[in-house]
Amino acid sequence: MEHSSRLNDSGSRRLSKKAEVVEGIGFTRDVDLCYIEQVAGPSKQTQPTFTEANVSSGDHWPTSACCFTMLLKSCCIYTIGVFSILILISGIVLVLSDVFPHIVQSVVKKEVVLKNGTMAFEAWENPPAPIYMQFYFFNLTNPMEVLDGDRPAVVEIGPYTYREYRPMEQVNFQDNGTKVSAVNTKTYIFQPNMSRGPESDLIRTVNIPAMTVMEKFKDNFIVANVISSYMTGTDQGLFVTHTVGELLWGYEDGLLKALKTFQPDLDDVFGLFYKTNASNDGEYVFFSGQENYKDFARVDTWNSQSSLDWWTSDECNMINGTNGAFFHSVITKNETLYMFSSDLCRSLYAVYEEDVNVKGIPGYRFSPPSEVFANLTVNPANAGFCVPAGNCLGSGVLNVSGCKQGAPIIMSSPHFYQADEKYVQDVFGMNPEKEQHQTTIDINPLTGIVLQAAKRLQVNVYVEKIPSFSQTGDVRTVVLPVVYLNESVLIDDESVAKLKAIVTEQNVVVNIPFMLIGLGIILGGIFMFLMCRQKVPESTAGPCNGDVTRVEDRTTGAVHIRTGQQLGCEVAIRLPHSVLELWAVT
Repeated sequence: MEHSSRLNDSGSRRLSKKAEVVEGIGFTRDVDLCYIEQVAGPSKQTQPTFTEANVSSGDHWPTSACCFTMLLKSCCIYTIGVFSILILISGIVLVLSDVFPHIVQSVVKKEVVLKNGTMAFEAWENPPAPIYMQFYFFNLTNPMEVLDGDRPAVVEIGPYTYREYRPMEQVNFQDNGTKVSAVNTKTYIFQPNMSRGPESDLIRTVNIPAMTVMEKFKDNFIVANVISSYMTGTDQGLFVTHTVGELLWGYEDGLLKALKTFQPDLDDVFGLFYKTNASNDGEYVFFSGQENYKDFARVDTWNSQSSLDWWTSDECNMINGTNGAFFHSVITKNETLYMFSSDLCRSLYAVYEEDVNVKGIPGYRFSPPSEVFANLTVNPANAGFCVPAGNCLGSGVLNVSGCKQGAPIIMSSPHFYQADEKYVQDVFGMNPEKEQHQTTIDINPLTGIVLQAAKRLQVNVYVEKIPSFSQTGDVRTVVLPVVYLNESVLIDDESVAKLKAIVTEQNVVVNIPFMLIGLGIILGGIFMFLMCRQKVPESTAGPCNGDVTRVEDRTTGAVHIRTGQQLGCEVAIRLPHSVLELWAVT
């Protein structure tokens, strides 16, 4: 009875925050009370009343299980902390070492090879993207005034659009697959719905066959007089009018037909692109890229020649780079892309200009800098393009007569873009604009696939007064534009879908280190949160902040020990009867 009254009188006594040693039970002064039941958040229910009545003398205090649970929780928290640090460090190391981008690049390099069965070979052999060739002619509006010495005035007429098909044919692998030979057959189909008018539209321009003949015999006075007399008798002058189709694909020329009598091997048909439709420009031998990924589609020889012979320096006669339709994988912004163009009869190069996005695919835009066609004062290496040696025309123009059967053809960018201002001012109607007249190539840097490209070139004729030919009148010396072409391509939707899948995979793999860093930060945050939640100030005793209270449930007879509240937690501990008796005694 005495023992029972002592318990009833102290129903809500505050206990010390540290437990005294209780023999046989396992409590020590320096170990916080383990708890069995934890309720998140402050209890909002009405607290029961407590009595000693139903406490069983056979109750056992689960000391070992409780402390093991606390230890396990601590281990889990510290494990989270260790893993967060390890994952964070791993992510940072992977970012700095650039491992995953190199893995992706290595895989792509092995796939971008001219080898049967690869996507690169299929696209190279039969390009899936539609290619269009557009021609813009310059119609001469004042021929008589030009013969009197006035400045030529031209009006741009076009486009006249053709669909271009250019499969690789006669494909043969050489040297154990390290090289492949082929001819690039090109076929042009007129597209009326994409053209300004029909191929029968008339264009007035310079008489290129006559100008070629006059330039060839201008120093032979006797022959020049004979030819001049024939031209006068047949009413052939410095300017002619022909249809678009004739100027492009060829027409029978009266002067050439007459000269053929004396030179049977002379072709009496002339056209700016005569014999190029449904034909090829010769056999190429390409590197496959099997030994070096940067050699992918690079030209080794053209028409069995590893160099040219039209120019006056070895450097200018070099055949460098690809044919301009394909490039190696893993391209960087500081890279220089070399190309060989049979149209220009030379190699040229392009440099990075800006980032682009074509149909959702990221790319780099490359374009030939002004230095490619600059004069000697800007780019001394171009001295070899002066033909004959020392005869340099100036920046932005290129004399290709040596590879055009002696025709006085001068190549430039449309409207003399990036050329000396003199050429722009010499012809009324020139209006150079970068967006419309610059040659550009947009390339996906990972795969080297051309996303979009526009090769823009202008065909001009060198016109001058030749005293032995009255047909030239008093014409001023001028580089007269005839036509400019825009050969363009835009990646097809099927290729876009395939490339997007590749780009997506690349982004996932490349971003794995950043994902690890993010995961490490998240785990670190969880660790800090749990540490702050578990941290106990020195003035507290148990897992919750506050005093420990002995309470009895008078309804059930159960006796509980309840701690205070910390961080919104409430802990209730049920003690066995033997402990309660010891507690009551103390």
